Amino acid sequence: MLQELKVIEERYNQITALLSDPAIASNPARVKELARERSELEPLIRKYEQYRKVVQDLNEAEAILDEGRADPELKKLAESELEQLKEKKENLEKELKRMLLPRDPNDEKNVILEIRAGAGGDEASLFAQDLLRMYTRYAEHKGWKWELMDVSYSPIGGIKEAIVNIQGKRVYSFLKYESGVHRVQRVPKTEASGRIHTSTATVAVLPEAEEVDVKIDPKDLKIEAFGASGPGGQNVNRNYTAIRITHKPSGIVVSCQDEKSQHRNKEKAMKILRARLLEIARREQQSKISEDRRKQVGTGERSEKIRTYNFPQSRITDHRLNENFYNVESIMDGELDELIERLIVHFQTRALEEKENRSVQSLGQQIEI
Repeated sequence: MLQELKVIEERYNQITALLSDPAIASNPARVKELARERSELEPLIRKYEQYRKVVQDLNEAEAILDEGRADPELKKLAESELEQLKEKKENLEKELKRMLLPRDPNDEKNVILEIRAGAGGDEASLFAQDLLRMYTRYAEHKGWKWELMDVSYSPIGGIKEAIVNIQGKRVYSFLKYESGVHRVQRVPKTEASGRIHTSTATVAVLPEAEEVDVKIDPKDLKIEAFGASGPGGQNVNRNYTAIRITHKPSGIVVSCQDEKSQHRNKEKAMKILRARLLEIARREQQSKISEDRRKQVGTGERSEKIRTYNFPQSRITDHRLNENFYNVESIMDGELDELIERLIVHFQTRALEEKENRSVQSLGQQIEI
């Protein structure tokens, strides 16, 4: 780990020097590229600096204790600091190992967020609407931009399906673990007897695909225009501005009617289609990976029940963390930072354990040879 950190630090210093080079400064594209790389390395470098300072303090404390003629009060101070420094060193090592894990190539991407009402009828559509609000509020808290790309309303004002484009810094890295089945337990507004119902909604978080990520042959597309409709099914636009795109090889059908022009609706529909095709390619790639590895990277599949929102007990249970959170109202208002941070650490820790297990197995095979 230390050797890897030294190499990264050398690269960081090299980038810093290049950014001060007048020849580089005259190339805005190169400056932007180097500045982005330096920005990505900076958190790791700062953590490495903290680690080296703690190691230095730990060595000094141990040297004082090893010195036979050291001042008794100084020795006592060194002893009191020693355990704290050891614990701090161990925690920093864990953090550095997690930060050195290979990065998900999609982490920097924007996302296409799809929310669909599941089991539970009208209550499921109301819950889907609540989830839509939760994620858009979270996006606002993070300073991200979001755009509703398509929505299908239920008769009582909930949503059957909503598709949102969220843009910002490292959006996918924060939201990728939100994919799955979300379950709610509460008394529906439509329930006169006060009986608690259980309903579900599914969330899919797809990294937004650029044209270079997914090649689509225009011959494989069937594009149709139709009249847009609003809540309740009434026709709100007699012109055929809504767009439906069918990708013939995969059978995927995408429609978009949110905009007033065919051109904008087609742009949005193509963005959704590219994201879904990229997701298919990603899943196919994962299916070729070993079972243990797939368990690590595959979490978040739509078939998994990932979280339960229990309103009567004001409790949210994340089933992957096996933890409860008792601030339902604030979480539903978009305050997801604590929960998502726990998930990121959880899956990074699992990935680190998997990496270390593979290293041990590899070492064992070398010894046998």
